[in-house]
Amino acid sequence: MDFIGTIGFSLASIAYALFSLLIIAARNNSLLARWVLLCTLVTCASSIIATLQIKLGFSLQWAMLADCLKIACWSLLIILFNTEDRNIKALIKNYYVRQYVGIWLALVLGSWLASYWLNYAYEYIFLLFIVLNLWMLVLLEQLYRNANLQVRWAIWPLVIALASMAVFDFVLYAQATMVGGIDFDFWFSRGFLALFIVPLLLISTRRVKNGEVRIFVSRNVVFYSSMLMIAGVYLLLMALAGYVINYVGGEWGSLVSIGFLMLSGIVLIALLITESLRRKVKVFIAKNFFANKYEYRDEWLNLIEKIETTSGENHYQMATQIMMSKVNVLRGAIIKKVTDQHYQQQYSHGLHIDENTEEQLIEVGIFCQAQGWIVDVNEYEQSPAIYPDLSLNLECCRQQNIQIIVPIFIGKAFYGLFVLADENKTKQLNWEDRDLLFAVSKQLGNFISLYEATDKLSESKQFDAFNRMSAFLVHDLKNVQAQLALITTNAEKHRTNPEFIDDVFETVESATERLAKVLSQLRKKQVEQSINRDTGLASIIEKVVAQCNVLQPKVEFQHIGNCSTLIDAESFHSVMHHLIQNAQEASKNDGWVKVTLAEKKRTIRIIIEDNGCGMTEEFMDTRLFRPFDTTKGNAGMGIGVFEAKQFFESMAGVIKVESVVDKGSIFTIDLPIDSRA
Repeated sequence: MDFIGTIGFSLASIAYALFSLLIIAARNNSLLARWVLLCTLVTCASSIIATLQIKLGFSLQWAMLADCLKIACWSLLIILFNTEDRNIKALIKNYYVRQYVGIWLALVLGSWLASYWLNYAYEYIFLLFIVLNLWMLVLLEQLYRNANLQVRWAIWPLVIALASMAVFDFVLYAQATMVGGIDFDFWFSRGFLALFIVPLLLISTRRVKNGEVRIFVSRNVVFYSSMLMIAGVYLLLMALAGYVINYVGGEWGSLVSIGFLMLSGIVLIALLITESLRRKVKVFIAKNFFANKYEYRDEWLNLIEKIETTSGENHYQMATQIMMSKVNVLRGAIIKKVTDQHYQQQYSHGLHIDENTEEQLIEVGIFCQAQGWIVDVNEYEQSPAIYPDLSLNLECCRQQNIQIIVPIFIGKAFYGLFVLADENKTKQLNWEDRDLLFAVSKQLGNFISLYEATDKLSESKQFDAFNRMSAFLVHDLKNVQAQLALITTNAEKHRTNPEFIDDVFETVESATERLAKVLSQLRKKQVEQSINRDTGLASIIEKVVAQCNVLQPKVEFQHIGNCSTLIDAESFHSVMHHLIQNAQEASKNDGWVKVTLAEKKRTIRIIIEDNGCGMTEEFMDTRLFRPFDTTKGNAGMGIGVFEAKQFFESMAGVIKVESVVDKGSIFTIDLPIDSRA
């Protein structure tokens, strides 16, 4: 074996000498090229010393010392890949270089002094090489995992070469620590291994032409731990335990060694295989040590650009389209939480939210509000235990092709949900995807909140204008009323006129009374206070229907139970009268209008149906619930349906509309059984 070892180390010396000449001939004066030359020369010198040690028989510690220098040079080369230094002086001042050199010197001096004081015992030197090679493996992993594709293509031969050398030496010295001596069959093979990795080093040297390879390193932690680091530290502890067992073994040494080996194997397997632990470690490492999948500055600017450039009929549509584009789905909706028991669809693109789906979204909303999590339906299908306390009807989700549900928070308040769907199965979200979607949802929530506040401000300004108009109207009505009252007062003085004059005065008096009543109502409207009482809705609707049935078509009313709830009876009477009258006006005299009242699981439902002219989708989306927008010309003010919507929403209720042109309309009103809920 001595001859084989001599041949291996000799060939390695020649190969690295030729490699050095090639680097010199390339005339690359970059700091990286010069350091590669230094590493090559040190490796060549290490192989020469190993050859001479076999031939001359001097202490193996000299060859080990050369190996220490070789490991330090290659490790510093790995660190150099992630620096911007352009000269040796700057490199010496580099914090991470100085940190490595300082720790390396402390470990080397400590190990050799311990060996000297213990009559040249090699155990501490073996442990030193285990630590140094493990350190190199960690640096290599950091370099490769955090490099982009172009850099990986350039450095993967170098990584394989140095990793092969480090792993081989790690195993060699770990075994030496366990058995108390080096296996020279392995030692003599090191020369051939050093020879075989020369082509890989040459390939990487040719690929790295610009003299630098820049990768990402976390600002918080430079040298990080990973599963490799955990395994390495574990093996290091195993080596120390083996040393202790051999030292105190005695008769029980073999039995304790076997038992400890079995136990350690079980612990290591559990450490590396346990899914939850691996997931937590993976996310922790990725967040702190790896380059981000998304460049958040670019994502932020891109989101701002989309908000500025995305076109839509309203802000709900714009927000939904932006969220859909982030996960490349074709269908989506935004659902707003009205109460804990009811959600309202604000906008939908290709997605129909029926009652069953709404029930599921209520459950998801409770979960998202408590946990603040994004629900990946595909992940839930594979591992429902990941989502504690969430019961999801997968069949319902599959019918709608719902893939992802993203909560919307405005500040700390839960606003609602983005529901994203697609016929094709989306890829499973990782932690970076979730962070990005949550950040986008947060920003879109603020965007929606701003627009809603703007709409409310606009409506408030319109009502201010209406109030000003009302004030002028009251002033004019007062003048008319005063004039009419004056005429009425003086009427008795002109009784000598013909009888038709009496009729005129009687008409004027009647008009005066009507104007006075209108004036009183206008004044009352300004100071009117709503009082909610427990009221049976059936009796009120019956009165409204009786009043409306003086016109055609007649209204049919059906109800189940009294359907009581806390409500302002007078306001409810007013808005119901308006909605039913609208249905009659939209229908022909030979048509029909039906009103249905029924108590459901959580709500009281009122349905007003007609077979009239119907409405277009555009009208319902853009004009129906807007104040001061009317199709009746001067005959209407356009606040009837808007007032109804405002009233029902103030009662924690919801009003929905379905309509088909020339076929009719359906108004559906859901009120909570107890409006205080």
